[in-house]
Amino acid sequence: LPHDLNALAQGNPRVIYTLLFRAAADTLLAFGRDPRYLGGTIGITAILHTWGQALTQHLHLHCLVTGGALATDGARWIRGPSSCLFPVRALATVFRAQYLAGLRAAFEAGQLTCANGTAPLAERRTFTGFLGGLRAVDWIVYAKRPFAGPAQVLEYLGRYTHRVALSNDRLVDHVEGRVQFRWRDYADHDRVTVMSLTAAEFLRRFLLHVVPRGFMRIRH
Repeated sequence: LPHDLNALAQGNPRVIYTLLFRAAADTLLAFGRDPRYLGGTIGITAILHTWGQALTQHLHLHCLVTGGALATDGARWIRGPSSCLFPVRALATVFRAQYLAGLRAAFEAGQLTCANGTAPLAERRTFTGFLGGLRAVDWIVYAKRPFAGPAQVLEYLGRYTHRVALSNDRLVDHVEGRVQFRWRDYADHDRVTVMSLTAAEFLRRFLLHVVPRGFMRIRH
């Protein structure tokens, strides 16, 4: 999701995360049912990730999608193409429209809490302008084949199913009220370095990734 949604997500995690699952699933299912692509029902496993290496918010889903679809009569399997299953630019456009429609519906239903930094969004005109800004930027859908087969992809995603935002082995030290931890800077050729944060800032970032009680981070 665009970073502009981060502040709104902090006050409305259940709404923002649920919309993420719903919009992604609806988009993928719609493309799968389109006769131009598969013309059937695909299978999806989606896992919510909220963090980046520096513990900042990076809201996204990892989706494992079947390479084909079950026909509408339920009697046969429709194999997908050996290349890309769906066009990613079209996926991104439809996903953005689905998400923003859901976000507007949540606003109209009074499901969003706008307070502190997001308080101005409680006013309808401001919220409409906020949606317009989100609609004006590109949303990213990244798709690729399983890098070494489906089993390895499942093993890779399986490491994250019950993992928190920071594993113990990345913690380096706690000195004079500052927490040090290793992180990988993807913008700098994956260079691994040590970040130092005040204990309060470290805890603030860490707690951004506690999902609401009972929220399901893995959905099929």
